Amino acid sequence: MKLLRIGALAVASALTLGLAACAPGADGDKTESKTLTVWDPGLLTKKTDDGAVADNSFLNIAVDQFEKDNPGVTVDVVTLSGDISKDAAQFQAASIAGNGPDVRIGYTGGNTVDYADFLEDLDGVFSEETMTDLSGWNTVRAGYADDGALLGLPYGGGSYFYVFYNKELAEKAGLDLSTPPATWEDMIALGEQAKGKIGDAVPFWTPNQEGYVGAWVMAALVGGQLGSNAFTDMYSGKTPLTDPAMVKAYEAYSKLYSLGLTNPDAGSIGNSEQLTGFVQGKGLFMVSGAWENGALEEAMGEKAGVFPIPTLAGSQFPTALAGGPNVSVSITNYSENKDLAKKFLQYLAQPATIDTYVKLFQTEPSNSASADTSVITNYYLKSEAEYVSKADAVVYPFDNVMPQSVIDLFYRLNATVYTGQTTPEDAVSQLQEAYKAEKSD
Repeated sequence: MKLLRIGALAVASALTLGLAACAPGADGDKTESKTLTVWDPGLLTKKTDDGAVADNSFLNIAVDQFEKDNPGVTVDVVTLSGDISKDAAQFQAASIAGNGPDVRIGYTGGNTVDYADFLEDLDGVFSEETMTDLSGWNTVRAGYADDGALLGLPYGGGSYFYVFYNKELAEKAGLDLSTPPATWEDMIALGEQAKGKIGDAVPFWTPNQEGYVGAWVMAALVGGQLGSNAFTDMYSGKTPLTDPAMVKAYEAYSKLYSLGLTNPDAGSIGNSEQLTGFVQGKGLFMVSGAWENGALEEAMGEKAGVFPIPTLAGSQFPTALAGGPNVSVSITNYSENKDLAKKFLQYLAQPATIDTYVKLFQTEPSNSASADTSVITNYYLKSEAEYVSKADAVVYPFDNVMPQSVIDLFYRLNATVYTGQTTPEDAVSQLQEAYKAEKSD
């Protein structure tokens, strides 16, 4: 019977220490009693409104099946806070002490690459058939290099960043959104047309206290100018973080606030209010991601529409789509149960298991070429899949690529640039200095 706990870091650490003392070193095929500890920040589990883990969460179902297939094995899932920075810091502290989990579920990119010192190289763990079947391996390799250590299993085809719109408010404003705006400037013009015609609603509902909305917008606007490798080239040093594309994107993004097209308290409302406010009709447009699909369909049915975040006029990649693989499943290099952990990851990597993930979440397609596409039933995901197929560049975002300390600063700056407290030039300068400091350590 698996245990589910919310934010139980201290308990988990103590439990893991105890298990490490008694866990056998033989491979996971044996039926003797073993416990595998998995830390998940809510990426493969869902929480109910009261903060509990939902019974129908994918990870719960996957664990139940794995336990049935492996008598004597217990998979202990510890659900963390969901705060990216806090959970990363917890994992680092536990890993330095050597008492973190056997399996760590995190984000792809920097959230995985940044912790290479604590992660097992998974090269050779998966069959050649699996390596060929699944996509996204480049997002979890050390240094994003083709020959870098394989630090995780990329899970799911990824979710992308979009603009959702309220069809009723669009009609009130006299806007025809059957053809999405081609550029960021066109979308701003639509917002200006809607201003004053949609009651108490604002053109752009933007809870941006944490700076997440800015991250999604910057990914699209910079990616449209520089292409798919925009941010991996910044990570490698090929492109400076002070590139004019970054400044131009920040300038365009902050216009939503300076033109009065968003809620005045955008900088003090948290991301947890994002979907709730949109469903309540507080804004015509909402910039978010495909992770909203399930809850949005449940709340509004087909009364909302969706299109990709438009790029800036004159962009080299006008239909660039920002986003990509989100979830990485890793094994710690200090785990006492590596063989069992590898077996668990091999089970997760099966196309049928990923199909279950897609079917339950309805936020992204499978990253398996053998996927059963019939499991996609969500109204919004069906539309989004068409946009993915038409994109001339898929841009892996800044906050997936960069070291965690730079990402944390990026979020803070996104919020203050938006409200005019930080200039775009100052923001990119701070990011460049933080990047240099991180690389020199």
